[in-house]
Amino acid sequence: MTLEALVGRRLMFGLPGPDLSDADVELFRETQAAGVMLYRRNFETPERLARLLTGLEDALGRRLLIATDHEGGRIIMLGRSVTIFPDNLAAGTAGEINFVHRQGLFEGRELRRLGVDVNFSPVLDVLTERYSPNIGIRSYGKDPPLVARYGAARIRGMQSAGVSACAKHFPGKGHAPLDAHLALPMIGSEWSEMHATHLPPFLAAIEAGVDCIMTSHPLYPRLDPAPRTPATFSRLIVEEFLRGEIGFRGAIVSDDRASARPTPRSSRPTARARCLYESSRRAPRASTRSGPGARRASTEALRDPKGTVSRSPRRSRRGARLR
Repeated sequence: MTLEALVGRRLMFGLPGPDLSDADVELFRETQAAGVMLYRRNFETPERLARLLTGLEDALGRRLLIATDHEGGRIIMLGRSVTIFPDNLAAGTAGEINFVHRQGLFEGRELRRLGVDVNFSPVLDVLTERYSPNIGIRSYGKDPPLVARYGAARIRGMQSAGVSACAKHFPGKGHAPLDAHLALPMIGSEWSEMHATHLPPFLAAIEAGVDCIMTSHPLYPRLDPAPRTPATFSRLIVEEFLRGEIGFRGAIVSDDRASARPTPRSSRPTARARCLYESSRRAPRASTRSGPGARRASTEALRDPKGTVSRSPRRSRRGARLR
């Protein structure tokens, strides 16, 4: 397998609209991207979505990994063809865990019918007394054991219906003071606080067999002292802790790189390259606008001084197992 193909297997792009264009096909041919991220702009009817996805796969002559954000509440991308469940905070407040398991089961069946392989859900961030402008009602609440139980129940339901779940946003950003899609928040928590409050839901998700974990973009300077290094780029948080200490062997994806702010040191293509090289993500999510630039930067980042690639084939196979 070529280096370009290995890089492509780690890329996931959004498309600009509900209909396939020649430019869309060319983007996927050039980058060899492995996946498509579905947004509201891509969905009009189930039939039109099927034409979009089937047309792209037929043009490429290969299968793609199809993903979406289907959290419930206000975060629904395919809303005219699925059941819209209450937000997580309402579910957590209701106190009925069987409801959450059934929700996951229904979501999995409905998304699978629409051709979706991976749902970037559930949100497992734990709320605190601190202001949370981005998470809020997307969380199951302030009680870590409750968030852990509800998250695991939803994951089991969803994956029993054939759709891979993705626990997010590791290592936990329910107390981020800013929206990481608009700014670069800093979370000053020590490891002790993270272990007590924010990490238990992710440990429960792993025990429940979750297929994917999504990393978050805030800075955690007391977890990783490397200057201006968000969790998504942190070798210490992702490679040493999540992979090494916890032992997670599923797929790791980054949060959306198209709308997130790069670090002051990085352009967006370079930021995606750092994401691939330093933390070995499988699928950074990006828009079509910077796809070729991201692929070129990522290819260079993955080369060692001899012009070869290290550690890549094993991680590429993780993504293949999701399809």
